[in-house]
Amino acid sequence: MAKSLLETDVVVVGSGAAGLAAALEAREGGASVTLFEKQPSLGGTSNFFNGIFAVESDMQKEQYIAYSRDQASRNFMEYNHWRVNATLVRALINKSADTVRWLKERGVEFPEVTINMPDAPRTYHVVKGGGEAVVKALTLEAKEKGVAIRVSAPVKKILKRNKLPTAVVVEINDEDTEVACKAVVIASGGYANNAEWIKKYAGFDLGQTVMPIGNVGKMGDGIRMAWEMGGASEGMGVLHLLRVAPFGPEFPFMNTVEGAAIQPMLWVDPKGERFCDEGIAYYDTSTGNVNARFKKGYTFCIFDDSIKQHFIEKGVYRGMGLVCLPGWKLRDLNEQLEHILSLNSKEFFGADSIEELAGKMEVDPQMLKATVEQYNGFCAKGYDELFAKDPEYLIPLKGPRFYAAKARTCFLGTLGGIRINYRTEVVDQYDVPIPGLFAAGSDAGGLHAESYSMRDSSGATAAFALNSGRIAGENAVKYLKR
Repeated sequence: MAKSLLETDVVVVGSGAAGLAAALEAREGGASVTLFEKQPSLGGTSNFFNGIFAVESDMQKEQYIAYSRDQASRNFMEYNHWRVNATLVRALINKSADTVRWLKERGVEFPEVTINMPDAPRTYHVVKGGGEAVVKALTLEAKEKGVAIRVSAPVKKILKRNKLPTAVVVEINDEDTEVACKAVVIASGGYANNAEWIKKYAGFDLGQTVMPIGNVGKMGDGIRMAWEMGGASEGMGVLHLLRVAPFGPEFPFMNTVEGAAIQPMLWVDPKGERFCDEGIAYYDTSTGNVNARFKKGYTFCIFDDSIKQHFIEKGVYRGMGLVCLPGWKLRDLNEQLEHILSLNSKEFFGADSIEELAGKMEVDPQMLKATVEQYNGFCAKGYDELFAKDPEYLIPLKGPRFYAAKARTCFLGTLGGIRINYRTEVVDQYDVPIPGLFAAGSDAGGLHAESYSMRDSSGATAAFALNSGRIAGENAVKYLKR
């Protein structure tokens, strides 16, 4: 039996951007707030984002960026084929500009508003210091204003009476403790480390056919608790997919060799055949989706010495976040290639012929040779007869040395689980709210249909976390005052 020691108005489960925003808004609204974090440190994957999506911010108005909330809403809904919650989408877009202001007031700096892919509207608000700076700023403000924050304290269960939350059971110092409360905000960050759920809902084998990046201990605790309270599910199986080459513990994320491997050169499947227009390299969602078609969990990126020299002398086409921008010259690529090849990794290969390369890749040498010959023919004509790839990227592979990186299907997180309304209230299958229960961030569904909405709304995951967290905190206070 859990012992009862604590009491608070609002319990927040999770300390990422969503949880911290919810806790701060609820506290500023006059509620007593206690935030519980399962891990020993705060922020989780929120520490790693580079920018957030927003529309009609002061920064955009100052630069005469005319992209409007109406345009953003229409584009977002069309991208998702109207399979998402339109009122929730609109509420989050409407909140986005104010959230930039709100963060600035708390010391977060935004050096620029830009794009991070071709032909996108300028909605990407770059954060100085990235997500880590946001986590630090919100944590400091929350503590100063009296939010009680406890780490290494996983919430295990929500207790209820007459369908209303009355307490949570939290493990504190290896002992179950009952914390009385009137409202709960679930923001535990999804289920990226739950192999059973990834298999059941997304159809992947975690750690084999899909690889998680930057997620620790995310087992879907918050989602499970919402379901136990009668909440419906929405968005299970939607992953924030991308394609990473090479991938593994010996390759730091966003390293120089990855900068070369992810460029729109020649990509082949596990059989050695070309499978797409490599120009989609600029769009992580597209690359993740196309890679996910191959059930082995990987494809390959191939380049040669001549292309390598292009990256060294003229720079890359596609950047990697803010670490490596388009046009960045990979001056240390030779040294990094030699280092990685010396590791004899099964994720990256070098060879003096296409046939030798195929052997190391474990693909049919004749198939790969035919693929390269066909591709080189397209390059010579300046026209890709198979996928109509931009001629700018049609550079032939001539050697004398050839390289191949295994490109793994990876994901940055899960994107759904709990059905919510535009007030972020958890609802049942008939959209009836469960009083006093809210969900935000990656635990909540309704924002993405089958994949991460990227082209017109890059930075949407971080923005969704912050905006939904703020809305949850505000509405938790309104609920307390009923």
